[in-house]
Amino acid sequence: MLRSSGRELFFHTMPRNGGKKYYSTDFILSGLDGISPVEIRMSGYRTHASLDAFCRKFRGRIQNRYVISAKDLKEEDGITFIPVYMTMFL
Repeated sequence: MLRSSGRELFFHTMPRNGGKKYYSTDFILSGLDGISPVEIRMSGYRTHASLDAFCRKFRGRIQNRYVISAKDLKEEDGITFIPVYMTMFL
């Protein structure tokens, strides 16, 4: 949906402290005022360690933070949780 709406998509990985596992940001949307990381969570949407680590690392460049899930639309702690069917509006 994101690609078909004309968005250029980016992906980012960075090693965790142990070095054997990685944080991965599913999508990064670029905008005029910064970047917006997007994490896809179909289960356990309350945990978003990769999104949090990405936002800590690039805190000065973050415009919005999104989690796409099967749950209802809500905003919590500066993160917008979007149901899958609303992805086209990002």
